[in-house]
Parts: sequence; C-alpha cells; structure tokens
Amino acid sequence: MRTYIGRQQAISAADFAELALGTPVELWLGVEGESDEERAAREDAARDILADDPDLPDDLIRMAAQVIEDNPDLFDVIPLARPARRRRVARKGVAA
Repeated sequence: MRTYIGRQQAISAADFAELALGTPVELWLGVEGESDEERAAREDAARDILADDPDLPDDLIRMAAQVIEDNPDLFDVIPLARPARRRRVARKGVAA
C-alpha cells in the first residue's frame, strides 16, 4: 500500500510525519547532542510556526485519526508464542 501526502509519497513513518507537518520532525523533537543554543533556536522556530498556524495541532490530530480509520490493519497485533522454558537438570557427579 502506498501513502501519499499531496503529490509526495511517504515511504517511512518519518517521511509521513515530515510531509504531514510540512517541517522536519527534528524541528519538533530535537536531535541528540544539540547544544543549548541550537535547542533555543529550534524552539523559537517551532513557536513561530505554531503562531502562524494555531490550528496545526488540531489538524495533526484530525489527520492521525483519519489515517487510523483508513488503515485499521496498522494496529493488528498478533501475540507471539512464548518458547517453553527449559529446566536445567542438576547432575551430580565428578567431572572426568
């Protein structure tokens, strides 16, 4: 099954999120090892985006709900069988 956001195909979950948001996911989540200065700049940019589009969080929730409704098989979970536990048998005796 192929998923498109506009005319762009989303191949991975990260692609889907970036295309849906219109911004890189890292803008919202940050990156490992970023400095305090980088984090402050990223958060400022995120605040500016939210100020420009205050309905963005509601739109994202609506979009996520639509994806779940259209693709219920995404949440089909099959429990895996647990392997039988092996009991170690204690051997009495002397090693040769």
